[in-house]
Amino acid sequence: MAKRKIEVKGKEITIVNHLANDEYISLTDIARYKNADTPNDVIKNWLRNKNTIELLGLWEKLNNRNFKPVEFDGFRNEAGLNHFVLSPKKWIETTNAIGLISKSGRYGGTYAHKDIAFEFASWVSVEFKLYMIKEFQRFQEKDAQSLEWNIKRSLTKINYRIHTDAIQKNLIPPTLGNKEVAFVYANEADVLNMALFGVTAKMWRETNPDKKGNIRDYANVAQLVCLSNLESMNALLIKENIAQHDRLNKLNEIAIGQMKILVLDGNKILK
Repeated sequence: MAKRKIEVKGKEITIVNHLANDEYISLTDIARYKNADTPNDVIKNWLRNKNTIELLGLWEKLNNRNFKPVEFDGFRNEAGLNHFVLSPKKWIETTNAIGLISKSGRYGGTYAHKDIAFEFASWVSVEFKLYMIKEFQRFQEKDAQSLEWNIKRSLTKINYRIHTDAIQKNLIPPTLGNKEVAFVYANEADVLNMALFGVTAKMWRETNPDKKGNIRDYANVAQLVCLSNLESMNALLIKENIAQHDRLNKLNEIAIGQMKILVLDGNKILK
């Protein structure tokens, strides 16, 4: 599970994706806000509470068709009694619960579905919970933007393959060596760069010596969408044996038209 972190009142809180990409939040990290030395004891004390058991049971009934209600009733009947002790692992194994995750080892800990984690945070500290919700919302917004960008970037890569295949089949004679082939690919990539950005890759590097990567790494979502469309269009124009100069003019015209659609109020790019 890929781990990401948010910071809440000076404490790092780990978030992982689990079960259909739902976010699970580290209860261990939250518990450190109350007791940095023995966070597991904080979690166990929370699990002894009858209200906690009822919360966990209700969540499982709503979200887990394999939950064991009979075993749950046994825990609920004993919860709150002086002798009652329950660990996350025992809860998971006995009831077949999916709302909690218990991992052992150096990088282990107890995680809970965000619905449950927020309730635990409220039990630890109402103030901490409110700050955590705020930071979690920021995390989700940033994650959504990153996902959208990656989808658009993936689409661009797919069309790039279509584009390079068209170059290989229509512009590269079989006698060319590797260096010459690479030159043709780069040259056609610059046709797209000129059509959309108004500069070649070399021109961009010369004016941005402090930046890593290439011009496309700094494109916004709207530009990546347009670039994806240009790659498909250029592939078709190449197959039709349209001269490069004419293709460049046509692609530039298309880029201008598409970017006008993707621009709001003259300067706000759709994201």
